[in-house]
Amino acid sequence: MYNFSNIVFEQYESYQKMSFRNRCQIAGAEGVIDLSIPLVRGRDQKALIKDVRISNARPWQSQHWKTIVSCYSRSPWFEFYRDELEGLYRKQWNFLLDWNLVCFEWTVKALGISIPVRLTESYEKGYAADKATDWRGKILPKHLAGGVAGPGEGMAGLRGAGLAIGRITGLVDDGEVRPYRQVFGERIGFIPHLSVLDLLFCEGKQSIRYLRSS
Repeated sequence: MYNFSNIVFEQYESYQKMSFRNRCQIAGAEGVIDLSIPLVRGRDQKALIKDVRISNARPWQSQHWKTIVSCYSRSPWFEFYRDELEGLYRKQWNFLLDWNLVCFEWTVKALGISIPVRLTESYEKGYAADKATDWRGKILPKHLAGGVAGPGEGMAGLRGAGLAIGRITGLVDDGEVRPYRQVFGERIGFIPHLSVLDLLFCEGKQSIRYLRSS
């Protein structure tokens, strides 16, 4: 995102299961934790992404927030972002796209980035390379599997996830991800490609500098 001047979110695609559209990944004491949002009609629905509804039959927001607090309360920047982020989790959201957009808006504000954002007005199967860089379907949870570097493994343990993303997007050559100090890093090693929450809670206002140099 940082390398582009305009962002367009697709709202007319069919919902894709096993994607990051209704989940993110954070780091816990035992490794990666999936925070998955329950959906009305489940993950196998064929609705357009703009029409996908969140199921609020169970307290997913409360559960997610408790998990985030448990994982990051000891991180150096958690208290700095806590109040504003907790406010998002206390408000009920009916549509998945609305939740994703408000999370995106919060994120760019936290990073100190100002970037124009709009939604698609219709579905296009593809875009000319000179008009847009199409990231739809390019970053999926399955692409990041096995990207954990245990203590003593160094950069070698990062290449599984990094190379997968690099080959798919064409944006990196060697797949190396520069580690930063994570809450449980000394115990389980560095975990790349987590939610931006992990970077913000650990690096705070230096997060944008990290992104610039990566």
